[in-house]
Amino acid sequence: MRDLRQKSIVVVGAGRTGVALCEYFVARGARVVLSDARSAERIGPFPRLVELGVVFDFAGHTQSLFTGADLIAVSPGVPLEVPAIAAARDRGVAVLGEIEIAFKELCAPLAAITGTNGKSTTTTVMGEIFNAWGKRTFVGGNLGTPLIEALGGEWDWLVAELSSFQLEAIETFRPRHALLLNVSEDHLDRYPDMASYLGAKMRIFENMTEDDTAVLNAADPLVMEAAASIRAKKIFFSSQSLLAEGMGFDGSDLVWRHEGLEHRFPSSELRLKGLHNIENVMAALIPPLLEGCPAETAWRACCAFGGLPHRMAPVRQLGGVTWYNDSKGTNVGSVVKSLAGLSAPVSLIAGGKDKGGDYAPLADLVRERVAHLILIGQAAGRIADELGHLTHTVRAATLEEAVALARELTPAGGSVLLSPGCSSFDMFKSYEERGDRFSRAVQALPE
Repeated sequence: MRDLRQKSIVVVGAGRTGVALCEYFVARGARVVLSDARSAERIGPFPRLVELGVVFDFAGHTQSLFTGADLIAVSPGVPLEVPAIAAARDRGVAVLGEIEIAFKELCAPLAAITGTNGKSTTTTVMGEIFNAWGKRTFVGGNLGTPLIEALGGEWDWLVAELSSFQLEAIETFRPRHALLLNVSEDHLDRYPDMASYLGAKMRIFENMTEDDTAVLNAADPLVMEAAASIRAKKIFFSSQSLLAEGMGFDGSDLVWRHEGLEHRFPSSELRLKGLHNIENVMAALIPPLLEGCPAETAWRACCAFGGLPHRMAPVRQLGGVTWYNDSKGTNVGSVVKSLAGLSAPVSLIAGGKDKGGDYAPLADLVRERVAHLILIGQAAGRIADELGHLTHTVRAATLEEAVALARELTPAGGSVLLSPGCSSFDMFKSYEERGDRFSRAVQALPE
């Protein structure tokens, strides 16, 4: 970035990304304020930032600090409509997101992945492919490690998962490969409608040219509807059919056809199961193959990958019942994909902080496969109103109580699935904490 010495910078959001941004700006000589709406007691101490001279603005955002700054650096998840941010923008203060700030200094090509579901798996698998090819690969973004932490490393490739929130505050951000996996209702507590949500996702393509590649899901109607506006060269994948050019699926093999060549990859060799994971693998394969990775090397890496924590992760078999931790299933579309991979009878533990989406897409699967619907969290009432009449439905005050109820209700041969369809922030710090609590409760059940 430009010379930052003695510039006044406000970093908004005191999570891992915010801390990394503070360290980045201090190292470049800036005067840094870390601002967060939460109190210091809720956030915890930051001794390292104290040593660096960072000033803290907690329990609210002091507008004068924002309007008097040279730059506002926004962490993912912080709405740009925060009054202090809006006031700063009105005064002409630049407001940039972390990925835009990092992008200005990145020295390696970037593959960026967005979509409603499957981002983390696709990002991780692509990173495994590049690493198997012998490339020094940074894997992060919304997945866990902020992109700003890639700066200073010696990388051949960067692979980053990006949320719609991260894409809201970009200016010049331009990946070599951008992937849009799918689009379904999510974050409607943040966006006024689906068009706004999709518009945020589509920003990933806005600075790309014909020298770059957009990887798109040909089986997703919303993706295809939006594809016309993309200037980058388009490469498609589809789990519903074979493609003359791109990555298709014939029900058995993933089939890559590009510039007259064809490679077939048997899906039976994958450790990842489910049609949604076949889509994730298809998407992950395309950028490395386009860059010259040998097909055999890429496929070996895909087959070796066993899945992410908290994403349809088997926890335990107990009394003939299989327990699954799908805490990362934070929207309805994700729960649909997870339930579709299980046979009846299923006891589904769902609920949490409502995100404003429609639960109706779950109706058929709940009616056909869910024997017991166990609801927790703030959204329990709304889910009960929309789906509770379709199956036996009960509520639990805690996740541990939900686990105990599932133990009582689920017969041998059935499954218990934690797939909340909601965010975790009403009861937990993160979906990881929710998933860990679930797994501990399940492991603690007596034989």
